[in-house]
Amino acid sequence: MNAPTEVQIIHHDGKPAFAVLPMAQYEALLTRQGEKRSTLPHEVVKLNVLQGYSLLKAWRRWLGWSQRELARRAGVTQAQVARFESGKGIPRADTLLRLSNAMDVMADLLWEGEADDDDG
Repeated sequence: MNAPTEVQIIHHDGKPAFAVLPMAQYEALLTRQGEKRSTLPHEVVKLNVLQGYSLLKAWRRWLGWSQRELARRAGVTQAQVARFESGKGIPRADTLLRLSNAMDVMADLLWEGEADDDDG
């Protein structure tokens, strides 16, 4: 979406308080609100590259979640999350999708390799 060009900023006490934009741009923003994140935040890249974290762990840390919290949200066990993050297990495609949905991130941004048929 292009940057809004017809935005009106309303100030209160000298500070921006409201932004008024055309209805079409507002509706486009609402449509995009339900989309999963498809880019990597700089902080996730730093955790992955500089700290050596797996993408899954980097995203989880960036979100401020524990392994237990991610497991709860995704409907998997904390032990599975730990195995996936350490590279000792490869999530099945359906498990990767549950993790992706829980984190609201595209699945290909969570895992460097192919998903497997075994959550092992």
